[in-house]
Amino acid sequence: MTEPSSPAISPTTLGPSTLDRNGPDRGASHSGPRIGVFDSGFGGLTVLKTLLPSIPGAQYIYLGDTARLPYGSKSQATIARYAVSSARFLLDQGAEFLVIACNTASALALEDIRAAVPVPVLGVIEPGVSQAKKTSRSGDILVIGTDATVQSHAYRTASRNLGLNALEKACPLLVPLVEEGWVGHPVTAEVVRIYLSELAAEASAAGLSPDTLVLGCTHYPLLRPVIEKTVPWNVVDAAEMTALETRRQLAAVGAVPDASAGPATSRFFATDSVAKFRRLGAAFLGQPMGEVELVDLGG
Repeated sequence: MTEPSSPAISPTTLGPSTLDRNGPDRGASHSGPRIGVFDSGFGGLTVLKTLLPSIPGAQYIYLGDTARLPYGSKSQATIARYAVSSARFLLDQGAEFLVIACNTASALALEDIRAAVPVPVLGVIEPGVSQAKKTSRSGDILVIGTDATVQSHAYRTASRNLGLNALEKACPLLVPLVEEGWVGHPVTAEVVRIYLSELAAEASAAGLSPDTLVLGCTHYPLLRPVIEKTVPWNVVDAAEMTALETRRQLAAVGAVPDASAGPATSRFFATDSVAKFRRLGAAFLGQPMGEVELVDLGG
């Protein structure tokens, strides 16, 4: 499965006319685009962290669907239903460009989201693989992610489309360790070592010569220092590459204001436990979070 094309971005897709007729701030003016960022929980905040300084004047609307996580244990039909309802909520808030900052939703629901909304939609898989293509000399890459992402083989398919060989591995213990706050804990370092040693052995058995590792889960950037100490490979952060691709696409249609537009702003929504969202979210975002609004998207 690979990411299909988004609706074409044009100055009429992104701009004041769109903003004037969308969302609760109808009629309000601002100089930057309004960008919706969606994840099933907290991990997408690593994408937002890199987005915030990249587009002056942007207004970000972040939704964490914490009441219905983890997506990785759900069926594809359920994941698509949840993701589409979340995307529509962001449109109701005035979003004119959507970033699906969730590997599972990008792998299993991107086509459904794009069919359901009239604005451009960017997932996290293609940007990560595109960067791996630039980084890898051997053409053999490794990907770590959740069970659902790995079972979808979305990274393998996207890699094959770019002439790369990708070996994927699920690392299910890493997300709960990150959310427990054990980023620098010796237990986490040992779990990382075991997973990556197994992956290296699997690559060797397959006759691969990998030189690049893609972090195929938005929780994993918090573990990047541990991972880079463990392996000799180049490490590609799909979250970081998604932020760069967002800016590139918006800049291509003149939707990125200059620095005079001022800093970006953000609003946060969660579907459950806003106190927990603020507490854990600050670690992912790398700074204290403001108000988090509770929203009910149903079952």
